[in-house]
Amino acid sequence: MSDAPIYNIDPDAFWRDPYPDLKRMSAQGPVVFVPQLGATLLTRRDDIFENEKKVDVFSSVQPDGLMTRLMGQNMMRKDGAAHMEERKAIFPTVSPRTVKAAWRAAFEDLTTSILDEIAPKGEADMVRDIAMRISAEALKAITGLTNMPWQEMDRVSQGMMDGCANYAGDPEVEARCNDCTASIDRYIDDRIPDLTENPDHSLLSVQLQAGLSEEQYRANVKLAISGGQNEPRDVIAGMSWALLTHPDQLRMILDGKATWFDAFDEYTRWIAPVGMSPRRVAQKYELHGVMLEQEDRVFLMFGAGNRDDSVFTDPDRFDITRDTRASIAFGAGPHYCAGASASRCLIGEVAMPMIFSRLKGLRLDGETTFGGWAFRGPLNMPVAWNAD
Repeated sequence: MSDAPIYNIDPDAFWRDPYPDLKRMSAQGPVVFVPQLGATLLTRRDDIFENEKKVDVFSSVQPDGLMTRLMGQNMMRKDGAAHMEERKAIFPTVSPRTVKAAWRAAFEDLTTSILDEIAPKGEADMVRDIAMRISAEALKAITGLTNMPWQEMDRVSQGMMDGCANYAGDPEVEARCNDCTASIDRYIDDRIPDLTENPDHSLLSVQLQAGLSEEQYRANVKLAISGGQNEPRDVIAGMSWALLTHPDQLRMILDGKATWFDAFDEYTRWIAPVGMSPRRVAQKYELHGVMLEQEDRVFLMFGAGNRDDSVFTDPDRFDITRDTRASIAFGAGPHYCAGASASRCLIGEVAMPMIFSRLKGLRLDGETTFGGWAFRGPLNMPVAWNAD
């Protein structure tokens, strides 16, 4: 265990809202040990930005980590050549060119269909009825698992995310996660014959075309589902809430004085959908006077780094005019989010402008609640609009 200063948390309160604790942690020191998480946390933006790239020290290879045990060793849990081999194999799915040529039209079609269906109702839950469905339908297309119902896509994603954040070791959470990964395997099995006969740009297809092993392509599809569902869902809903609670900033976008991308970049800084990324200390290392021992567990706290007051002025404030170039919402090193282009397109180019255009007079219609620290977003968000 590292000799970092100890900071204790109430796990339930930390799940409800981690930001007060993260702020106090950062004030106490840039490196702290949290016994309730069994990990040493890096809280400063520049430390995370610099050290995430030092894979010889802060390794993503975690044989005993929750993600590897529950989902298989995907490319996110590999470093160096092994990581780059698989990243190169999936690039035809997530490249900016493919996003523009193939996925944007698909995103527009599915979002139009969903909004046309829901618009006459005049009310919904933004998380459950809109954001969750848009994200899931988009992910079905990208992964190639078009045979999976959108509700199941969300279920298996959430189950894996809960499993990967199950540092308390709850056996029920682990059992649900195992059920979810088994479900994904069945849907993969059903799609392989058709994608072998009729290859396309989907994640499963390009991995089959590249000759990746069964272990590799199954693990990487699960990785894409784990992050590719909950993160866009949480940003679509959360960004809608942020703009509806800051109407002056929404008006700036509608008047052409700011863009949806400005709001996207600021929201993902302000409320990081992925609040942390774990690393294994591969060799003894000193940081800010703290000695990290080999095999220590370290959490890179993106949520804390994106509210570092030495980098961002008034960091707890949502401000779409802010310069967000220092944001580390998508990571910083070789593990920078491979799906960033697809995410920006789905949310900033398609979902957000279409939601606010189609649902006239969109407004909050009840209390919105948030939850999570490793992965954070709205849990429920009742909204109403002027029905067709």
